[in-house]
Amino acid sequence: MRRKVKNRNVAGVDPRFDSLTLGKFINYVMWDGKKSTARTVVYDMLEVLKEKTGNENPIEIFDTAIKNVSPQVEVRSRRVGGANYQVPYEIRQDRRTFLAMNWIIGAARNKKGKPMHLKLSDEILAAMKGEGEAMKKRENTHKMAEANKAFAHMAW
Repeated sequence: MRRKVKNRNVAGVDPRFDSLTLGKFINYVMWDGKKSTARTVVYDMLEVLKEKTGNENPIEIFDTAIKNVSPQVEVRSRRVGGANYQVPYEIRQDRRTFLAMNWIIGAARNKKGKPMHLKLSDEILAAMKGEGEAMKKRENTHKMAEANKAFAHMAW
C-alpha cells in the first residue's frame, strides 16, 4: 500500500464559480504560466455550454462530462521474470479526475480550425453524451484492463 502523501499542493477554487474542479481545469488548460488567458478560455467555454444546452448552470454539465470520462481502472507495466505484463489497477479518485481532464483537453487541442473555447465546449458536450475522443480513450483503457484481468493477481 502506498504511503500517504503529506504536503500536496491543492489548486485554489475558481473565483467566479467557487468550484475546486474548475480551478484545477483552468490550471491544466494553462500554457506558459498564462493563467488569465486560460481563465478566459474556460469561462468562454462555459458561456458556450450555457447557450448550447440552455442550462442555467454550466458547471453541472462540466462535472457530468468529467464524471463520464473518468476511468475506473488502468493498466501498468510490471516486469516478472523476463516478461512484461500489463497489470490492471484501480485508480485513485484524484488520478481519475486528472486523467479525465487531461484527455478532454488533449482531444480539444488535437482538433483544428476553431478557437480553443469552442473546441473544449464541443468535447465536453460530446463527453456528456458519452461520445467523443476522450470517451474513446476511456473505453480503450477499460478494454486493455479487461483483456489483461488474468494478471490482476500480480498487483503489488
